[in-house]
Amino acid sequence: MAEDDLKKYRGKRDFAKTREPRGRRGSTAGARFVIQHHDASTDHYDFRLEVDGVLKSWSVPKGPSTDPREKRLAVPTEDHPLEYGTFEGVIPEGEYGAGTVLVWDAGTYENTTARHGEPVPMADGLHRGHVTFALHGEKLTGGYALTRFRTGKSESWLLVKARDDGADARRTPVRTQPESVRSGRTLDEVAGDDG
Repeated sequence: MAEDDLKKYRGKRDFAKTREPRGRRGSTAGARFVIQHHDASTDHYDFRLEVDGVLKSWSVPKGPSTDPREKRLAVPTEDHPLEYGTFEGVIPEGEYGAGTVLVWDAGTYENTTARHGEPVPMADGLHRGHVTFALHGEKLTGGYALTRFRTGKSESWLLVKARDDGADARRTPVRTQPESVRSGRTLDEVAGDDG
């Protein structure tokens, strides 16, 4: 079970004003991931992994990298409902996270976290502060690791690409592939369509 379920998520939103899904805890044992480009007060990418019926979420200011030498800051945010994984649109001014959201990448992931050679459930690895996983997305593939390096109020993690066939130091997908994998639209097009 997620520690706070979705109370924190719902408490930050007025669903009479925003089209974001109210959502509920899912009952699937799936392993989906989604990365949403979010042009809010600061432009960032929201990295989300399905764990125990919710989307565990981190804000990644520079977006994910395909270069294993790049360590990307990932700041945890509240759990999101599974339905949020398909959300694209404009969160209105005055609402939490006001700005434009698109689905930048999506797919499934495989938990590769192990301890002493034994598999570790994703929720346990996150609790301990380190997980590894392989993404099977449209833009990102291969291994990644999330590692917590600071706890408390300023909890922070690092998102790092593994050295594997999906690694490419020359590739910059957040710059060269800005379109949504769901609709093919850019942030400007999503904002214009919602406007």
